[in-house]
Amino acid sequence: MRINCIMHVAEEGPAAIGQWAKENDCPLFYTRLYQRDPFPELEDFDLLLVMGGPMSYDDDTIYDWMRPEKEFIRNAINAGKCVLGICLGSQFIAEALGSSGRHGHAKEIGWFPIRFDTKRLAGIGLKDFPETQVVFHWHGDTFEIPAGAEHFASTDEFPNQAFVYNKKVFGLQFHLEATSESVEKMVDAFRHELIPNTYIQSVKDILSIQEFIKPGHQLLFQILRHLAQQC
Repeated sequence: MRINCIMHVAEEGPAAIGQWAKENDCPLFYTRLYQRDPFPELEDFDLLLVMGGPMSYDDDTIYDWMRPEKEFIRNAINAGKCVLGICLGSQFIAEALGSSGRHGHAKEIGWFPIRFDTKRLAGIGLKDFPETQVVFHWHGDTFEIPAGAEHFASTDEFPNQAFVYNKKVFGLQFHLEATSESVEKMVDAFRHELIPNTYIQSVKDILSIQEFIKPGHQLLFQILRHLAQQC
């Protein structure tokens, strides 16, 4: 499975997905939009991975790559490619599928529990997800669930946390790919957002919590194995 990873900022890369790709002999290529890389040809990849970033999903007038990227994602989906979007990437996928992003009324940053619809996940072959698990969040925006997509994850603050479309297009608002190194990079780059409240943890708490990293990877790798079978 050839993976093309779209990155919007240097601080939000594939992290554990890169580890999985290496271990499974999946070539991983990059489109670094912050370096003005061109988009690849559709025939050059099997899985399109769309990462996050500090910008909002509707900053089209600020970032000249945003509208072309959304069109590229739409074309990839229409071409039958597998697509996995994380955080901002999930909002772009929702828009590409005819739905939209949405500004949240608060931010959700840190390690918080998420609820999974295990029946819906089992229905597409993902049978080993728990009903709840603590995962890493860093977002203030979210998305509306696209028509025809299946909603499968939620939190109290942000009910729409994940969806799957046609068994091969996933949008995840949270960061299962997080590693200790990737979390440190995000904290260093976006520390100004960390004003502790009910749904924003302190820098100390974010960096000290390590026990949920590997369980998150186990869920992520299930999704990646599933996509490898679909591509």
